[in-house]
Amino acid sequence: MSDRRKALAWEARWALPAAIASFAAVAFVAAAFAIGKSLGGGGEADELRTIHENVGTLALASAMQAIGFGLLVVPLVYLFKAALARSDRMRSQFWALVVAAPLALAVGFGFSGAAANEAASDFAAGKSRATLSVKEATGECRSERKKDAEGFREEFGAGRGAIARCVTSEREDDAASNASKDASLRAFSQLFQIAGFLALAFSLAYSCLWAMRTGLLTRLWGGLEIALAVSQLLVPPFAYFALLWFLYFGLLVAGWVPGGRPPAWAAGEAIPWTSPGEKMAGVESGDDEAGESGDDDPEG
Repeated sequence: MSDRRKALAWEARWALPAAIASFAAVAFVAAAFAIGKSLGGGGEADELRTIHENVGTLALASAMQAIGFGLLVVPLVYLFKAALARSDRMRSQFWALVVAAPLALAVGFGFSGAAANEAASDFAAGKSRATLSVKEATGECRSERKKDAEGFREEFGAGRGAIARCVTSEREDDAASNASKDASLRAFSQLFQIAGFLALAFSLAYSCLWAMRTGLLTRLWGGLEIALAVSQLLVPPFAYFALLWFLYFGLLVAGWVPGGRPPAWAAGEAIPWTSPGEKMAGVESGDDEAGESGDDDPEG
């Protein structure tokens, strides 16, 4: 069996799993985000109290997020190998980075959940201390009341006790913040997440670039994901928009997009897209040939 046929057979066998993994990855991360939102709200102290009271919910959200990012291995490898089979100019050694990126994120988010649980437990047990003094907290509260008197009154009430309640809240939030910073797994979580997002941005941009060059992705969808992948380095939340692209990719590899897949998928070889300029040149060339043919045939 030729290399082209082997590649097509492999792609046919893994098309549906890649599509399912794409959909599942988005679903898991979206669900984890929604669950995580339910644990937020209020200041840092209130958030850690909520986490401490809902450890199971935190564990579920962390696990779902880790699974979601881990599942990206399947569609990422699928896209990379499909483009690699159609171009001998791609660097095959980047395959390891394509695999490592989502796995690093999965580990990072797993550590993040464990770190949040540790911080919540330490805060609830009174192990964390505020480094913000009463004097500093009082100054911040008075400044806050001057800036937004109505909002301050709604949160802390009125009268002499308002400033005291604000000071207590500020120092509790400071203690909660210190508990989060001091969590033993926090540094590992940040390291894996930063490395994972950097590797994911490169993997997506590189794979989509060659997928466009070989005709596997249109310029619209390939260029969109490259832009989102690069943008996440400047604006981290863009990583979640980049993740939504996998919904389209799942439909594409399953053959469920309107108009079907680009011809390069079925051909098993690169079929680069023609630029508007090249199309126009082709049309003009065809017109010239038709004109010359007509001139050579005086009878029309």
